[in-house]
Amino acid sequence: MSKLTMTKRAADRGVAIIDLSGNITLGGGNIFLKQTLRSLAEQNEKRVLLNLSNVHYIDSSGLGELVAGYTAIGKAGGELKLLNLTDRVRDLMMITKLLTVFDAYTDEATAVAAFKTEMDDYTTGPLDATRVQVDAVH
Repeated sequence: MSKLTMTKRAADRGVAIIDLSGNITLGGGNIFLKQTLRSLAEQNEKRVLLNLSNVHYIDSSGLGELVAGYTAIGKAGGELKLLNLTDRVRDLMMITKLLTVFDAYTDEATAVAAFKTEMDDYTTGPLDATRVQVDAVH
């Protein structure tokens, strides 16, 4: 299996899950991945989860495109996370120290819950209108 295929599906919290299957290598898979991740960033997809359970090989150009996609989505104010790394891909990511860059998960529900939402920025919880006091400054 060398040709890379991708399927997009929606999850909770506005997360776009991209299921990848095949190899991410120079001359095919890496270009398709690059176009897909850049397109997601341009479409304002802020939460992207790449499911790599059916990706068995990634070469250096594929790793480069993962990093470039991570950067493009991050610059657009979003997050890119990884799901279900195969043993071979996990070993490669550990050797290259890219697991220190990416958040990687083995459980889809946990990965989806790890994405920030606008509501996560409110650390105090909902305001109780009966206890809110505003002092006017003149």
